[in-house]
Amino acid sequence: MPTTFTLIQPAVTVGAGGASSISFTSIPATYTDLVVKLSARSARATEIRDEIFVRFNSDSGANYSYRNLRGSGSAAISQSGSSVNQVNRNDIPASGATSSTFSNHEIYIPNYAGSTQKSFSMDSVMENNATESYMFLTAGLWTGTSAISTITLTCEVSTFVQYSTAYLYGVSNA
Repeated sequence: MPTTFTLIQPAVTVGAGGASSISFTSIPATYTDLVVKLSARSARATEIRDEIFVRFNSDSGANYSYRNLRGSGSAAISQSGSSVNQVNRNDIPASGATSSTFSNHEIYIPNYAGSTQKSFSMDSVMENNATESYMFLTAGLWTGTSAISTITLTCEVSTFVQYSTAYLYGVSNA
């Protein structure tokens, strides 16, 4: 069964001055799955890390849950949350991290147009000048049953810096 990825919307690249969020809107319900690819950095002052939050269809109710595994090469941490208003725990470098380094993320959303709750996965990596590196794996659930037509990414504390870039792909299984 061949799988094809189609860029649904033009890449979103943050301009000078940063952006409080990155959003994909008016997502058509014509694909099997969705994939978001993100390269990001935060303007959070004096800190090494910030976190990315994910919301679907502008739903800010307590309709999300997640399980996260974070590895640093020397330790592993597992975190979870239920009945929360967004999914987080995937770090991005902030102003205290190595200059000009960006983290990489992938969010995979199967059956996004179905009429059941939406499961999704996130994986990401970031590093700080070879003194810290992290890998994150997150399994999430959004209890909404409508097709996902909007995906919004925000930073926990600050904004995305210039050149943070996100892509939205539709996956077709034929």
